[in-house]
Amino acid sequence: MRILVQRVARAKVEVGERTTGAIGPGLLLLVGFGAGDTERLIRPAAEKVLNLRIFPDDAGNMNRSLLETGGGVLVVSQFTLYADARKGRRPSFTGALAPADASRLCDAFIATLRQLHPGGDIETGEFGAMMEVSLVNSGPVTIWLDSAEMGWA
Repeated sequence: MRILVQRVARAKVEVGERTTGAIGPGLLLLVGFGAGDTERLIRPAAEKVLNLRIFPDDAGNMNRSLLETGGGVLVVSQFTLYADARKGRRPSFTGALAPADASRLCDAFIATLRQLHPGGDIETGEFGAMMEVSLVNSGPVTIWLDSAEMGWA
């Protein structure tokens, strides 16, 4: 599982003319699942994201989590996080999990975020759709989380 975490002032995702999710201050999460990923990764990943101390405290230091600030979360599935561009000019996506399994894990991740951040604004894109994501990155703060490197597996 790979998550690109971006602290945002606001973000939204559109499919065609329709907005499927939008948030104010909070986190935009680009989420991808790789071959071999299972449900065991979901809770540790959700806990890590919600508890990352990347929001400013009163002194301006990154010392508060999303749970402390009450911000929103916008989750956008993105299989291209598993692109392998080591050979040639066209990336390979063979490392990405099959769509049906990735969709199930993405839904479980969203459900876990909602469980751990009750009353929080948890918005989503549309799995498998061609989406347009817009954001205002705050900071900018962008953090890469990879389950293989985090020891969640």
